[in-house]
Amino acid sequence: MSVMVRLLGALLVLIGLVLGVGGAWLAVLGGSPYYVLAGIGLLAAGVLIARLKQTGATVYFVVFALTLVWALWETGLDGWALVPRLVAPLVILLLVVLSLPVLTRRGSKPMLAGLAAFVVLVGAGGAIIVVANRPTPAKPLPAALAGPGAAMGADWIAYGASHDAQRFSAAAQITKANVDKLERVWTFRTGDLPEKFGAETTPLKIGDSVYLCSAMNKLFALDARDGKQRWAYDPKVSKDAIPYTAACRGVTYFVQPGAAPDAACAARIIEGTLDGRLIAVDARSGKPCAGFGQGGQVDIKIGMGKVVPGMVSITSAPTIVRGIIVTGHQVLDGQKRWAPSGVIQGYDAVTGQMRFAWDMMAPDITGLPPQGRTYTPGTPNMWTTATGDDALGLVYLPMGNSAADYYSSLRRPAEKEWSSALVALDLATGKPRWKFQTAHNDVWDYDLGSQGALVDFPTAGGPVPAIILPSKQGEVYILDRRTGRPLTGVEERPVPGGGGEPAERAKTQPFSLYHSLAKPRLTEKDMWGMSPIDQMICRIQFKRAIYDGPYTPPQAKARWIQYPGYNGGSDWGGIALDPRRGVIVANYNDMPNYNQLVPRAVADAKGWFPRGDPREKTKAGGAEGAGDPQTGVPYAIDVNAGWRMPGTGMLCKRPPYGGIRAIDLKSGATLWDRPFGTARRNGPFGVPSMLPVDIGTPNNGGSAVTASGLVFIAAATDNLFRAIDIETGKTVWSDVLPAGGQANPMVYEQDGRQYVVIMAGGHHFMETPEGDYLIAYALPKG
Repeated sequence: MSVMVRLLGALLVLIGLVLGVGGAWLAVLGGSPYYVLAGIGLLAAGVLIARLKQTGATVYFVVFALTLVWALWETGLDGWALVPRLVAPLVILLLVVLSLPVLTRRGSKPMLAGLAAFVVLVGAGGAIIVVANRPTPAKPLPAALAGPGAAMGADWIAYGASHDAQRFSAAAQITKANVDKLERVWTFRTGDLPEKFGAETTPLKIGDSVYLCSAMNKLFALDARDGKQRWAYDPKVSKDAIPYTAACRGVTYFVQPGAAPDAACAARIIEGTLDGRLIAVDARSGKPCAGFGQGGQVDIKIGMGKVVPGMVSITSAPTIVRGIIVTGHQVLDGQKRWAPSGVIQGYDAVTGQMRFAWDMMAPDITGLPPQGRTYTPGTPNMWTTATGDDALGLVYLPMGNSAADYYSSLRRPAEKEWSSALVALDLATGKPRWKFQTAHNDVWDYDLGSQGALVDFPTAGGPVPAIILPSKQGEVYILDRRTGRPLTGVEERPVPGGGGEPAERAKTQPFSLYHSLAKPRLTEKDMWGMSPIDQMICRIQFKRAIYDGPYTPPQAKARWIQYPGYNGGSDWGGIALDPRRGVIVANYNDMPNYNQLVPRAVADAKGWFPRGDPREKTKAGGAEGAGDPQTGVPYAIDVNAGWRMPGTGMLCKRPPYGGIRAIDLKSGATLWDRPFGTARRNGPFGVPSMLPVDIGTPNNGGSAVTASGLVFIAAATDNLFRAIDIETGKTVWSDVLPAGGQANPMVYEQDGRQYVVIMAGGHHFMETPEGDYLIAYALPKG
């Protein structure tokens, strides 16, 4: 036993040395002096315990008591913030207690009794912390709105449920009272498991058929009753075309006006592919529509010059407005300044003939470029899903950024004008009607990822046609969709200057006065870890980095902190809206990125070259931006997405890392807000903890809302599919998926039965398990 006690003393000496040296460094940087003082105390306690001195235990008890006081002073009763400060010291406290019979030799009853009382006190404190961290009660929902229409309960006709993109279903058979009886009623497997997986698919349901695309763009029609395959079509996309992720978020359904119902391709399914094609097939048979383009397909890359495979991909469902297919495309991030153009194109949904092209740098080009010219390289693109308004003849484009996201000196005026903005394109002319920019001269990869949702917004003067626009920065804007004028307050606030291009930085950036998902700016106290040691390391990283709050400019001389990171806020999962209750449901991420601009010579030496360069080192996965070359500008970019610790993989910011929130549509007030995602699949060194506690995980994907007041959502990294009570924010049902649920769910009715469907495909970046499962849930028959 004495040998074990001596080993405990040696362990304390080692921990004390690490904390003492690291703590001294942190103190020199202007950080908390706790770690150096704790290190000295642990060093003393360890030496004494190794010599089997009772005073060693006394010294440790004093160190622990002072640690407890410091932890409560610094964080209050925030449970997650206390974990790295107190859990490891509590484990050591237990070991010191177990060593007391050896250290006290005869056993000091007064000391043992006092220690027992101390342990009881610690336990009582833990109970208080648990109580203090209970969720805040939800506010009452607003009075129901008369509001405009929502999706039909029977079908899910567009990527966002309806063309309004509200992700709302009028289906109400599944309720809070019976949702616990939900069961899997069918599962369909696509057989598609590519590298860099991330299917992200939301199917459609029209009539008695379900339509979907797989990660590599295989098309399927299923029987809506049992999920049995009716037909399949494979456009044969090469794996070389996979950009950052093999993903197909959805397909589009179109009925040809005036066509006989039984005519070939009278109803058709249209998708965009990873290799930059539009594909049209007959909705009944799956056969290509011969009259569409060339044999049922159109190549959108024509006019872009030479395109390296994987550089131009359509990963989101095209939008059809007034018979015109409007499509943008993903241009692979971080590769080169003069990447292929971000041109927006419109095609006739029947013939595939080009109806317009919008090249912001060349407004004279309204179709294919003249001989000897191409669409302008490097311009901002639209990689996500647009929203169309047939009545107004407008399509709303959430625009991205110019190629080379983190450097702006080579950008031209038109690029700066249209990037990271919602642009309303007039279908009659193919030209912009208005724009609303959410980041000026964006060098943070704050492109718009969320699809806008259309709503009649309640105002004192009556309902106004509006669009709800969430951003990666966490801002939620309400805009008049006729003019782009904000219907709620927007304020231009001063933001940090300087960085690698001080003359380029805007002095102000827009902030919404209606609602923001963003949290307060980070401080050293927000650093986290699984122990005081890695928390200290994260604090050192924080103090060494440059961080002046939101919009801290990119830096080359040191790491800089971007908060929120490029995953949001709100990303491609978007929001859902219950128009009857007047409630917006938004899940969001709450993580920083830890970035640095890397000089060109250093990047070249590391082997960071663009896609298609023979010197390129292939990245099988990992975070976007982690060693992206940005060829053509002076700097590459190195992004530590989520700011993860080397080795353990733990994130440096304290939880939660993601949340879900209900917002009063009329006022913008928060009705409830809670961490979203349990810790069951997360843990140090990639080992799942299996803890069923709500830590709030990163999430990718969005939700669907039903008329019965249920929010269905997967998205988090815990592989759970949930139903949440929209009134309280409480989970009322969940099921463990066989793979990650990084997709938006959908809801439909068939033969009087309500179904809820989710794609469980996983995602390489989210580190969730890979799969090819489309799973449908329903209540038992009878």
